[in-house]
Amino acid sequence: MANVAPEPVDPAERPLSAGHLIVAQLEREGVRRVYGVPGESFLDVLDGLHDSPISTVVTRHEGGAGFMALAEGRLTGLPGVAMVTRGPGAANAFIAVHTAYQDATPMILFVGLIPVADRGREAFQEFDLTGWFGSTAKKVVTLDDPTAAARVVAESVHVARSGRPGPVVIGIPEDVLTLPAGSSGGVRPLAVPRPRAAEAELKELVRRFERARRPLVVVGGEEWTAESGQELMRWATRHSIPVLADFRAYDAVPHDLGHDIENGPEQGLEHGPEQGLEQDLEGTGAYVGSLGFGRGDHAARLLDEADLTVFLGAPRGDVLSDGYTRGLDSETVLVLPGDAQGHCGRIDQFVSAHAPSFVLDLVTMSASPDTDVEWFGAAREAHVRFTTPAPEPAPAPTASNGSEGSGDSDDSGDAAYVDLTAVMAVLREELTPDAVITYGAGNHALWPARYLPHRAPASLVAPRNGAMGMGIPAAVAASLAFPGREVVSVAGDGCFLMNGQELATAVGHGAVFVALVVDNGCYATIREHQEGTYPGRPSGTRLTNPDFAAWARSYGAYGETVTSDIDFREAFRRARASGLPAVLHLLQDPAVRAPATTTV
Repeated sequence: MANVAPEPVDPAERPLSAGHLIVAQLEREGVRRVYGVPGESFLDVLDGLHDSPISTVVTRHEGGAGFMALAEGRLTGLPGVAMVTRGPGAANAFIAVHTAYQDATPMILFVGLIPVADRGREAFQEFDLTGWFGSTAKKVVTLDDPTAAARVVAESVHVARSGRPGPVVIGIPEDVLTLPAGSSGGVRPLAVPRPRAAEAELKELVRRFERARRPLVVVGGEEWTAESGQELMRWATRHSIPVLADFRAYDAVPHDLGHDIENGPEQGLEHGPEQGLEQDLEGTGAYVGSLGFGRGDHAARLLDEADLTVFLGAPRGDVLSDGYTRGLDSETVLVLPGDAQGHCGRIDQFVSAHAPSFVLDLVTMSASPDTDVEWFGAAREAHVRFTTPAPEPAPAPTASNGSEGSGDSDDSGDAAYVDLTAVMAVLREELTPDAVITYGAGNHALWPARYLPHRAPASLVAPRNGAMGMGIPAAVAASLAFPGREVVSVAGDGCFLMNGQELATAVGHGAVFVALVVDNGCYATIREHQEGTYPGRPSGTRLTNPDFAAWARSYGAYGETVTSDIDFREAFRRARASGLPAVLHLLQDPAVRAPATTTV
């Protein structure tokens, strides 16, 4: 007798399954999008999403899905959600979990698993969820009880957002998902603690500021708001206290006091008794740059010379301290919502508090620090010089420009190239004040990090752990999360093609951004290290690239090649006006590794 397919069951008549309850709880938690590559191991969740107000963003690779979820968490404060299947799918998503963990960004990864009865038998695509993710996630949990589905989701959201934020991985066996869950309403979302400092702790810090001659503030972490960032910068400017940002946390505070994102540049200066000072400082302020890779020498000197360093939301970690070598012995105050994880060196006062909230309490305290005004002024002047674009000089020939080695040569010949510093100068004029900038990892990121100012919170998505391939997925997520904001991604040719296929996701889901693909035909960061350590022996770093503009057009996106920075402004305007995800293919001299060095 031939097999007869069962009659489909009306979803309204089915008892609520665990898979559907997961979706219902995500709705209660305020999740608006999930990113993923579909898999047969979580079909019931996909069925639950069919009638859900949550948008399902279908990506082209699990790494892209994970990076989009990470970007959503970075930009909104609510954990971004990715869904992937077992084994190979989970392996592809691992890069985003590692990034979220080292970057302290809230994220949830759902991983479809084999049926419970098949465990331990080397079933198709079986793997050990905890063994894989246990060392790089805040929590790993497997849903074995269908009635616990809502609770597991609620607790995972809570863990991802609490204390030091990070990723949570939830395993969902395919057979458990279809079992009755016994509930239709989910559970109440758990309140996320935002600890505030005690008055005694604030007074102690004020006394430290009053004793210091060269106090320094370093900001970082997540959930900075326009109010907390602006209030800190007004307070720091009034007291001549320089403010630095942690690596790739440049959007924590506004880089100048001349713009108010909500009210515009004019009204943004109307704030009572500080009005006169801020008018004098329009376009300036206390922000003096960033630490970590690509930092200016003046920023490193500030870390060395400060007699009090206050870390707000960021520990003194590896990259920030130039490999655990700078600022370790100065008087140190650490303000973090959890413990001192990742911090190295001295701690004189630890305050367990949510840094943006702590700032709003601190600025109300009466303080009269006698700071070194000349030190402060020199830092601000050095920062302005360092971040002001100037035309690049012609690069000097290097030993690796010849034809030695394994064919990894830089042969620029007579080709026309784009001066990326000039491109940044145009973007400084063209971009809206609240534009979101994204990039991955590589030497291409040195230019936007140095030259593009941030004036609004949630305006930067870039991997603090140095993961390549994040820029384009982050641009997709940024456009979907903030459809009214301009989004620009700066991508290296190597970084771009690691997840460039997500341009198809952008076209399919209506995400709009401009991606600048910097094509120098090599993995430039590694080539730079080779030039210093193994001069004249380039190896394993050459790239063969497509016509990126034609490639973009084949997806239905806008694509244009730019070979001269003189042509960039109009090309950028055409790309922006297209209303499509756009790729501008910028040909860069392969001998150029970084912006011109400026001694400050």
